[in-house]
Amino acid sequence: MTGPKIPTSATASGLGAFVDASPSPFHVCATVARELESAGYTRLFEDEAWPAAVSTPSSKFYVIRGGSIIAWESGDGPAFHIVGGHTDSPNLRVKQHPDRISAGVAMVALEPYGGAWLNSWLDRDLGLSGRLAYRSGDGVARTLVHVTEPVLRVPQLAIHLSEDRKGVSPDPQRHVNGIWGLNDSAPGVLAWVAEYAGIDPDSLLGWELMTHDVAPSAVIGADENLLSAPRLDNQGTCYAGLRALLDGASSAHTRVLALFDHEEVGSGSERGAASDFLASVCERIVLTRGGSRADYLQAMAASVCLSGDMAHATHPNHPERHEPGHHISIGGGPVLKVNQNLRYASDAVGEAIFALACDTAGVPMQRYVHRADLPCGSTIGPITATRTGLTTIDVGAPQLAMHSARELMGAADVPMYSAALQAFLSQE
Repeated sequence: MTGPKIPTSATASGLGAFVDASPSPFHVCATVARELESAGYTRLFEDEAWPAAVSTPSSKFYVIRGGSIIAWESGDGPAFHIVGGHTDSPNLRVKQHPDRISAGVAMVALEPYGGAWLNSWLDRDLGLSGRLAYRSGDGVARTLVHVTEPVLRVPQLAIHLSEDRKGVSPDPQRHVNGIWGLNDSAPGVLAWVAEYAGIDPDSLLGWELMTHDVAPSAVIGADENLLSAPRLDNQGTCYAGLRALLDGASSAHTRVLALFDHEEVGSGSERGAASDFLASVCERIVLTRGGSRADYLQAMAASVCLSGDMAHATHPNHPERHEPGHHISIGGGPVLKVNQNLRYASDAVGEAIFALACDTAGVPMQRYVHRADLPCGSTIGPITATRTGLTTIDVGAPQLAMHSARELMGAADVPMYSAALQAFLSQE
């Protein structure tokens, strides 16, 4: 298959490097911010006044709120074209009192986050990452930590100890705690992580720590046409959207990349898609150009959001689990997602907008419908549409093994997906 008509810098190896550098939502934001800064974007802070340049055509800014980030290049028209996505992925996270001893073995108490496919986390070398908050003088400071070494492992039960030798369904309370050391002389995990990050353990006050598979991403397959990596859902969109924003040309409307934390658990947080983050940023952009609240509402009514999240490719070992007539091919191009019960936000107008973007990009578009007898997952799309009133379209790139510790997608889908997002961002 030939590449997209629109030039794009997005590649499978580039996505792999992005994922490897970004084991947590906080690291996704840091990775995106580094790329934005290199491209001339300036960071703003929500608790400070914003300069008038925020709305000057072709000006470039970004804001971070925890594990969420919004970046934009201002246009000279009132509307916004927004590519949305999420920074979080299902994993195993560290509990508040994590140190345990079981059968003489030092353990770290872990809790599943989101819809983690638990069996896939067994027998993997795991690192730790996230955000630490600690005492600094009379205040609180924050830092990121990324333990790249394999320090944890959740072992599978031996087949000889299984009653039917068909495997064990892990109990999320009892069976996903990680082995940390051989006895009670092993250091406490929080003190160890604090020292790893260069912090006095006694000053540590809070943490958001999670595990990740330390095996690097890899382009695989006989023809090297597949990408094997963790967290493709949804860092595939984070990377493709970032490249689309940076590769695309300026437009009459403001081009926006909005990546939210906590999608995997419902988006209901101060930085999730259900928060005021996107709406407040858009309103401040309108206000800094001298507009009013009415001007902001008018701008939002003329704006469009593309909710990007990865899509289910038809599984070659389980084709019967998919809706007949709606099979999705790896390497077959971006996916439009439609659900009559509004688990996806796409409507006829949105479908047409994305179809035109794919046509402009010169890439094929696939149409996904979930089986009616299986519960359908959701995205930030319906939440964003409800929260903002924006015309919203749910799209993605095809992948296998969604929510596993390691996932699989087509190498060619990375540039095709990014090119379609780029065409949408610049679409008049």
